[in-house]
Amino acid sequence: MSGGARRPHRRGRMAERPEARAASLAELLSLESAKLLELYRKRENLSGDVLAGAGRLVSVPPPSAQLGAADKLRRLHAALLQCRSLTEGAVAKEDDEMGGGTGEYETLRKTVKERLSSLVNTVGELVKAAGGPTPALTPPASGRGSEPDDPSLFALKLWLFRVFAEVDFWARTAAGALRTLRNARSRGARR
Repeated sequence: MSGGARRPHRRGRMAERPEARAASLAELLSLESAKLLELYRKRENLSGDVLAGAGRLVSVPPPSAQLGAADKLRRLHAALLQCRSLTEGAVAKEDDEMGGGTGEYETLRKTVKERLSSLVNTVGELVKAAGGPTPALTPPASGRGSEPDDPSLFALKLWLFRVFAEVDFWARTAAGALRTLRNARSRGARR
């Protein structure tokens, strides 16, 4: 380098390892999805036990400790793909049936949707880097869950709550799994 030109520092997000970026995205999504779920619950005046006995909408089992890193990433990616598909459908259905808005809830809903897409893409890159194929979108459990079972407004509200609860669950699951992966790779790199 000549003429006083300085070499740019590689700090911050640009220099982050993909695992660290994915973990940070998941942790942020976890916080935002929990807040969205709470805002929606309050907005629709739903009790905390409204989902008692409701099954999962995402048909992918959570990553287990027995799986290798690549398999955990593939499973996580498949679940996040389903969450993104459910969220896109839920947002479109909610806007069609109940109209859109511009308040805190709608702004946060948009942020969660965008952050979830970013996380799906980032985890997909990690899956490819781990040498595996990225999973195709699989339908929700038993082919159900992509729309409310009942055409009533109350059923729509419950279904939306279930979708947001599913995103919250998988955001927390992703944050934990990606944090573990990041820490394991950091320990391995220091050796």
